[in-house]
Amino acid sequence: MWMGIDLGTQSVRAVLADDDGEILGSGSAPLTGRREGPLHEQLPGDWWTATAAAVRSALSGGHRPRALAICSTSGTVLLADGRGRALTPAVMYDDGRAPGRGPGRARLLLDAYGPGHIAHQADHIAARLAGRRLPTDSSHALKTGYDPEREVFDAPGVPVLPEVVRPGTLVGEVGREAEAATGIPAGTAIVAGMTDGCAAQIASGSLSVGSWNSVLGTTLVLKGVTAEPLRDPSGVVYSHRSPDGGWLPGGASNVGGGALRTAFPGADPAALDALARAHEPAGPIAYPLGARGERFPFRAPDATAFLLGEPASEAEHWAALLQGVALAERLCLDYLDLLGAPVDGPLAFTGGAARSAHWTGLRARVLGREVRVPLSSEPAVGMAVLAAYGAGAAGYGRDAATLAGTAARMVRPGTRVEGAGPDRFAGPYLTLVDELERRGWLPPQVASHAHTRTERRE
Repeated sequence: MWMGIDLGTQSVRAVLADDDGEILGSGSAPLTGRREGPLHEQLPGDWWTATAAAVRSALSGGHRPRALAICSTSGTVLLADGRGRALTPAVMYDDGRAPGRGPGRARLLLDAYGPGHIAHQADHIAARLAGRRLPTDSSHALKTGYDPEREVFDAPGVPVLPEVVRPGTLVGEVGREAEAATGIPAGTAIVAGMTDGCAAQIASGSLSVGSWNSVLGTTLVLKGVTAEPLRDPSGVVYSHRSPDGGWLPGGASNVGGGALRTAFPGADPAALDALARAHEPAGPIAYPLGARGERFPFRAPDATAFLLGEPASEAEHWAALLQGVALAERLCLDYLDLLGAPVDGPLAFTGGAARSAHWTGLRARVLGREVRVPLSSEPAVGMAVLAAYGAGAAGYGRDAATLAGTAARMVRPGTRVEGAGPDRFAGPYLTLVDELERRGWLPPQVASHAHTRTERRE
């Protein structure tokens, strides 16, 4: 039995899976935080309380894991003492008080609270489980300035950085104190995890060169597989190191479901989806950012959401937002193609939005290609797969030669959605591309490439 724990923004999720990927138990517990203007913080103690509740629920059927792995939001950091115990609140990945990625947030903590060890969200829970500070993984460390090619940190002004290991490495065992709190047996192996985007990619089974996974929830994350790191001079696309070699390039956009919740608080998405079917393509053109600034497929810290045209109804407004996310997703793939990435391989959809049949079909039609929706695509499932792989490599379970092989055994295939056909979205897409360029956010060469690919498709 293998456990995966996913530390999200709004909840902690835990699953227990067997060697063939059957989910034997699951649990979740909510999380809250403090948002005041650009500030976004959470309390590490709340993570632990929620983790214990989610894990106990997952274990309520009497099954027990042999190993576990943890994923968390990318770029969330805190200060910890020498044993891994939290000294400060956690600065969340989208906290806007510090420039740049994780290093800026780490310096913010050090300036505000003084000395301490930099720890990521997953590091803190792993330390609580083990009763001591453990190495971090290169995936979580990426946005704290870790260079996975040179295998060194490049984070000026951040003096106390953790030891780093490759994801899937056995780093410790659950201790007696944590057993009492969570129900996980002492001695259970702890395997170094990955960020939530990488975890979702593992859960999707998209681990062969040229395959991609699009994770759509509050935000949009695209991740794929290449034989070599993908070079992006702008730094918009970055590459994680795969647990068993190769590279996982990708990027994270601020468009996504968060913009829908802002525009329609308390709405019934299924009811609005049913009404939105009559508006395809939608007349108004939306760029539905959930927060100020954009980071993929272009970098524009001052970018804001916009809507071109006036919706005739709530249904058309909803349809425009759904379409806007899909158009942004298309632009992300065009940008990856511009960088030289193979983007025409298998494509999977995961994340909360994949539960919407209408939105999934719309996205497939906007992209003009077939997509897969795995049966169990949540990041916690990806961490269960990584735990099985890492434990096998360390002699704790079935021998797993590769992560892709372990995923092929454990990931259920799910459904296929066809999207090929006439490109009815070329007009809305190029209107959006031109508007992004006009505002000075989208570089001209990216806009030109989007036009070229659209012309080829037509």
